[in-house]
Amino acid sequence: MKVVFAIDSMKGSLTSLECGEAAAKGLMRAIPDAEYEVRPLADGGEGTVEAVTVGCGGTFEEISVTGPLGKKVKAKYGIIENPNKTAIIEMSAAAGLTLVSPVEMDPFKTTTYGVGEMIIDAINKGCRHFIIGLGGSATNDAGIGMLQALGAIFYDSRGAILKGENGYLTGGDLEFINKITPENFNPALSECTFRVACDVNNPLYGPTGASRIFGPQKGLFDSEIELADEWMKHFVAVASEAMGEKIDPTFPGSGAAGGLGFAFKNFLAGQLEAGNKIVIEETNLKNYISDADLVVTGEGLLDIQTKMGKAPMGIAHIAKVFDKPVIALVGSVAPGFDGDELPDVDAYFPVIRRVSTLKEAMDPATARVNISSTSEQLFRMIKAFNIFNKSK
Repeated sequence: MKVVFAIDSMKGSLTSLECGEAAAKGLMRAIPDAEYEVRPLADGGEGTVEAVTVGCGGTFEEISVTGPLGKKVKAKYGIIENPNKTAIIEMSAAAGLTLVSPVEMDPFKTTTYGVGEMIIDAINKGCRHFIIGLGGSATNDAGIGMLQALGAIFYDSRGAILKGENGYLTGGDLEFINKITPENFNPALSECTFRVACDVNNPLYGPTGASRIFGPQKGLFDSEIELADEWMKHFVAVASEAMGEKIDPTFPGSGAAGGLGFAFKNFLAGQLEAGNKIVIEETNLKNYISDADLVVTGEGLLDIQTKMGKAPMGIAHIAKVFDKPVIALVGSVAPGFDGDELPDVDAYFPVIRRVSTLKEAMDPATARVNISSTSEQLFRMIKAFNIFNKSK
C-alpha cells in the first residue's frame, strides 16, 4: 500500500509538511509496512515559499527589507536552481497584514516597496524566473511601492518626482500620481518571467474591487473606501498612458493584494494563476499521485471556501483523474457544511478529539497528536477491512 500525504498548512498551528509528517506517523503505527510520500502543499498564500522550495529541493534566503510601515523586517524567500534559477516569494513576507498591529493598520500608509526589494535581491543572485504568492497583504497601493523599488519613476501634476513622505510610496500616494516612466526599470526585468499565485478574482476597483472588499480588514474606514476606489480608477488611466495602451482593470485577480496583481500583470507581464495550480505543477505532485493507492489531503477548516479553489480541492481533482480514492483530514468543519459539496473527496475526518478552546486545538503539539491519532484510526479501519487487498 502506498499513500501520498499532501495536506495544506493549518494556519497558526502547523506547516504543510508538519501536517503530513504527523499523518504519516499514524499510518506507520497502523500499517508499519506501508509506503508513503509526504509532499508540501499551498495555494499561493502562507506556506507557498516552503511548499515549492522544499518540494523542488531548493534553498532559502533571508534578507532585510522595508516592511509595510517602513520599518525593516526580515523576509525569507526560496531559490530553486533547476531547471531554471527561480525565486519563490510571498509578498506577505515584506508587506503582510501580520507585520502590522491592529492599532497601526492604515492602507493609506502601507507600502509594497519591500516586495520590490526582494525581487531585486533575487535578480542580483541570478534569478530570472519568479513565482509570487499574493495572499495576506496589508496594502492597498496598486503595487506602486514595488514598482518604485524596481526603478519606476512617478510624477505629480506639477512634474515633480514623487518619492513618498518617508522615501517610499504608499496607498495614500495614489492620489497624487499624474505620470509614470517605467522605462527606468531595472534592465534585468526584461529577462524575467513572473507566475503570480492569485486566489481571488476581484477587479482593481468597483463594487467588488480591492478597496471595497478587502480595504476594511486592512484598516480602511467606511468614509475612505470611496476615495481609495477613485484613486485606483485614476491610477488605471495614468498606467494606460504610461504603457501606451488601454489597460483592463477588470481582469480577474487585478485587485489581489491591494492591486498588486494589477501591477504584476500590466507592468511586469505577470501571469495571474490559481495558486494551487502553480504549486501542484512546480512540485510535480501529479507524478506522486499517479503512483499512489490512496491520497490524503486536508486543511485547517473545511467550509464553503474549500471548494472555491483551495489547494486540497486541486489535489482531490487530480487524484480523481487517476481514479484514486481521496481522504481529507481537517482541523474542523464549519457549521452546516455538507460533505456532498466536495464530489472529489470520498470522506473527510475532523481531527479534534476532545472539547477544547481554539487556542488549545491550535497548539502545535496538540495538533500533531490529533492528526496522527486520527490518521492511525483511519488506517486501522482500512487494514481491518482489507480495503486495498494487500500491502504493496
